[in-house]
This record gives sequence, C-alpha cells and structure tokens, in this order.
Amino acid sequence: MTALGRSSVRHTITLPGSREGVELSWHALTHTGHRRAGNEDSYLADVPLFAVADGMGGHSHGDRASDAVVRRLQAAVDGDFVESAAIIEALNRATWDIHQLDDASQGIGTTVTGVALSLSAGQAQFTVFNVGDSRVYCFADGMLKQVTTDHSVVQEMIERGQLTADEAESHPDANVITRAVGFSVEPDVDLQTLPLTSGMRILVCSDGLTKEVPFDRIAQHLGAQLSARETANSLVDAALTQGGRDNITVIVVDVVRALDH
Repeated sequence: MTALGRSSVRHTITLPGSREGVELSWHALTHTGHRRAGNEDSYLADVPLFAVADGMGGHSHGDRASDAVVRRLQAAVDGDFVESAAIIEALNRATWDIHQLDDASQGIGTTVTGVALSLSAGQAQFTVFNVGDSRVYCFADGMLKQVTTDHSVVQEMIERGQLTADEAESHPDANVITRAVGFSVEPDVDLQTLPLTSGMRILVCSDGLTKEVPFDRIAQHLGAQLSARETANSLVDAALTQGGRDNITVIVVDVVRALDH
C-alpha cells in the first residue's frame, strides 16, 4: 500500500491570468479490510490529481503495481493543473515499470481511476480517467451519479441485458476485469470531463467499498453534509461493517467554491 499526498481542510488554486480561484477540500483513507493479509490498494491525493489504484497479483505483487501507477502520476504533476496527455503518458510509463518488476511473469496489474484538475479555455474542470473497475462518483444537487463505467465481464453482461446491476454484484465473475494497467499492454484509458460547480462532491474509490456498500447508502453518506474527512471515515466504516472482504480505499473531494456559470 502506498499513500501519497495530503489532506486539506481548504486549498485554493488560482486560475492563470485571474485573481479568481477554485477552492477544494479533500480527505483520503485506506484500510486492509477484515479478510486480506495485506493492502494492495494505493492512492494519490493532492492538487491537481486524486487517484486510486487497486493492485492485482497476490501477496506483494499487486501492491507494487498500484505503487508504480500512483508514483508515475505524482511525477507527472508540474503545477496546479494537469492535462489528459500527461495522465496517459504517466500510465504508459507505469506499464513499463510494472513490466520490469522481477516477477512480472506472474501477471501483475492494477486498476486506476481518478480526477485531475485541468484547464479548458482558461476555466478549471475535472478530467476523469479510468482503467478497470475502481470508480468515480459525483454527488451534486442531492443526486449521486456514477461517472465511470466499469471495465469488467459483468458490466458487459449488464450492457447486453443479461444481468441487472444488483445481480452483477454477486455474480461469480464479478471480480473479472477487462482492462488494467500492466501485463505489458498499453492501457486503454477512458477519459471524460466534468465542469466544476460549487458544492459538488467527488468520490474516488476501489471496489472494496462498492462491493460492500450499495449505491443508495453511498448517496446517504455523501449527502449527510459532513466534512470530507468525516465522510471518508464513515464510508470505510460502512464497508467494514458490511464485511470488509477486500481492501477499501476512498478519496472524497469537495468543491468548496468554483466559478459557477
């Protein structure tokens, strides 16, 4: 497990050529859970990048893969904003790092998902990126939306109408993903953008949360008007109470103030 970054009660990022700024608050938390011997999740939580990586490979191997990803993402940061090309390049470099690990032949990889503060026409926005089945959610105006789409066997079955979302959670192939960073293959990264609005809340998490805590419960926690720190703690506690069968990692990012249009 690698934890990079810091937590912040308030942090203001000034837009280039302007006196105006965006104000964020965030907190990240990870837990091994009740069933796993070690924690293969890693995270990066600091302006401008908030990312969760869920390693695969068993024992320490998945941890090394997720570590490679968050360290490459951190190294890609040069200022208060980062663009999608830098994220993709970082993930390509992480793929090579993972390939070079001594035991890469055992099949080491990791998911990664997150949000990056980026610029478009001089305005701040979130760039959402995803490989695998870790997730990004957005809570705004009292409504929760899953922003990312899982790259998994069961998600493909849902899209074909063969499973419902509830049935997918207990399906035997629920943990089988169709995309990852690693395995000596250039990652296929989903990218999309989110406009920033004051009061919106972002959740970045590994499936150790979403396999235990249903969508409506996540919405309740995010809508309880607690701080980012309190909300992250409550989500991890909820996953542990429900069994904590996997590593659990969450990052809660609050947009305290944005230039709403």
